Amino acid sequence: MKIDFNKNNDGLVPVIIQDYLTLQVLMLGYMNEEAFEKTKKEEKVTFFSRSKNRLWTKGETSNHYLWVKDIQIDCDRDTILILASPEGPTCHTGSYSCFGEKKSLGFIYELQQIINQRIDEKVKDSYTYKLFERGMNKVAQKVGEEAVEVVIEAKDNNENLFKNEAADLLYHYLILLKAKGYRLEDIEEVLMERNR
Repeated sequence: MKIDFNKNNDGLVPVIIQDYLTLQVLMLGYMNEEAFEKTKKEEKVTFFSRSKNRLWTKGETSNHYLWVKDIQIDCDRDTILILASPEGPTCHTGSYSCFGEKKSLGFIYELQQIINQRIDEKVKDSYTYKLFERGMNKVAQKVGEEAVEVVIEAKDNNENLFKNEAADLLYHYLILLKAKGYRLEDIEEVLMERNR
């Protein structure tokens, strides 16, 4: 779908930037056609700065780039949505987002990324990597143990213990997914298909 850069007289369209993992809105900027083409080519978000009257790549001075994961255009072809991976804080104030600090919604994907990184980089002093190295049987056994502990705590009334056991189960489940070569997104696809 082609963007209508001529809808407004200034040739600019608004661009909403979202964290591709958490879907939290990071910022709003504007692009002209040149900025859009540069963004697609370099896979780094570049805006047209109205105050500087020139192209401006987010992070060009701070190194806090926004790496493009997906680009979507709205139904009227006059607004762009970019899902991006932020390298550091997005806001010039040092905040994660121009709309405030990071929200917990979507943190599970960030945790998945941390787990994958510790395993891929073979972080020797990491519990995650040590468990992964012990093999599939140990990882699966740990998930089973944590599931039993969740069931036991579900029957009691200690909210704190239940939430902690549930967190342990989810954490170890993510390690199991990595050990099997899957990601949480793969399981989400199964659930979405079932919902259809």
